[in-house]
Amino acid sequence: QVQLVESGGGLVQAGGSLRLSCAASGRTFSSYAMGWFRQAPGKEREFVAAISWNGGSTSYADSVKGRCTISRDNAKRAVYLQMTSLKFEDTAVYYCAAATTPRGWWRRDKDDYDYWGQGTQITVSS
Repeated sequence: QVQLVESGGGLVQAGGSLRLSCAASGRTFSSYAMGWFRQAPGKEREFVAAISWNGGSTSYADSVKGRCTISRDNAKRAVYLQMTSLKFEDTAVYYCAAATTPRGWWRRDKDDYDYWGQGTQITVSS
């Protein structure tokens, strides 16, 4: 069983920055691929960024590429999403997710993830 708890969301002006954190339980966290997804009202949950089990490879949605950086600290069982140059359209609930295939590569499909956090809201004011 893996529990994920996101933090760091909030209200920010367009052009601002935020850093999301996801704290994970579970001794085998270091072998999981991790991802960030988001869901805006009335829209499907969409991929934002993902990172491989060892942090050696990352993937980003085109909509955030160049503005977001995903990273992880396996010793702290945490994954992060640094977001800069925030836009109004970044407003959404952001979810952290874990794909528990051992030594997993990054995944872009939400159906590949086994555990999800409760989400943290980012609201960008224009």
